[in-house]
Amino acid sequence: MKRIYLDYAATTPTAPEVVEAMLPYFTDRFGNPSSIHSFGQEGKAAIEEAREKIANLIGAKQEEIIFTSGGTESNNSALKGVAYANQHKGNHIITTPLEHHAIIEPCNFLEKSGFKVTYLPVDKDGLLNPEEVKKAITTKTILISAMHANNEIGTIEPIAEIGRIARERDIYFHTDAVQTFGHLPINVDELNVSLLSISAHKLCGPKGVGALYVRKGTRMVSFMHGGEQERRRRASTENVPGIVGFGKAVEIAEEKMEEEAKELTILRDKLIKGIFEKIDHVCLNGHPTKRLPNNINVSIEFVEGESMLLNLDMEGIAASTGSACSSSSLEPSHVLLSLGLSPELAHGSLRFTLGRYTKEEEIDYVLEILPKIVDKLRSMSPLYKKAS
Repeated sequence: MKRIYLDYAATTPTAPEVVEAMLPYFTDRFGNPSSIHSFGQEGKAAIEEAREKIANLIGAKQEEIIFTSGGTESNNSALKGVAYANQHKGNHIITTPLEHHAIIEPCNFLEKSGFKVTYLPVDKDGLLNPEEVKKAITTKTILISAMHANNEIGTIEPIAEIGRIARERDIYFHTDAVQTFGHLPINVDELNVSLLSISAHKLCGPKGVGALYVRKGTRMVSFMHGGEQERRRRASTENVPGIVGFGKAVEIAEEKMEEEAKELTILRDKLIKGIFEKIDHVCLNGHPTKRLPNNINVSIEFVEGESMLLNLDMEGIAASTGSACSSSSLEPSHVLLSLGLSPELAHGSLRFTLGRYTKEEEIDYVLEILPKIVDKLRSMSPLYKKAS
């Protein structure tokens, strides 16, 4: 049976070149980077080389990159770190209902600690209007956080415009760029961001390592306490093999990004077009053009997403119904509900996300198999029989 992986938004396979780059740091170059002997200094040098690669890709200074265990820690560090460091100035945070749980849950936590959070509405395509941000700002606003592109529906947000508003009002601005880093061009100055979260395993790097860009002068408290690693921003012995792998993944992404985006856009559009041609009662979730090159999210009426997923998996096709972090939940996607979809339609959502190793024949296979699965499931639906 064929095995086709179309869930790249959840995670990506680690590139062979990345694994090769990491291996020596598990064995011969295993030193603790805080040690002053040669073993330790080898590790430290490798970390700084990776830090430089990441900084260069986003137009940042090397000292503004803080290594973390991944996107979730980066998001938690940004929100809690800025909130607690600036609570003498205010207690108001602005964000959106589209955010990943790694933003929503820290916001819930901060609300219990006395902070106030405003969730701004988005339109039917998931776009946030910068004017809504302006209206929501108060004298107590200390932080705005809006994701660069949504992990479920792929909509790319007007981050530069929102960042400009934040900068004019002297408010810190954070963006979760986990889905865009290494896939779309990013420049922190052009985006007007104070903080930016990224993760290695979304661009064919290893799991368990990420980074947080913190603009020089940003006032925040440390999320982790202990040693003096990462310029006292994040205590704990650094994950040297992971960081080295992250750096190599960034190096490869910088080389391939433009061409990959073009190729994935073609495959994405072919899959969307094919689904609409072969299946009726379908709607596309997310913006039709302002979306990630690899993202397809559709709602198919009269069938459940979980049933489609299981049937696709039996045919060797891996997809999802949304974020991997909530895949075990029976609740409909909070992102799709934020767009105004009914719970029933949200339950019928299916997300395909393509990546570096996706081939056109795999798209053709999905377009052959998916309509058959939908037909089979709909044959058991009295609601579909009425509608047709």
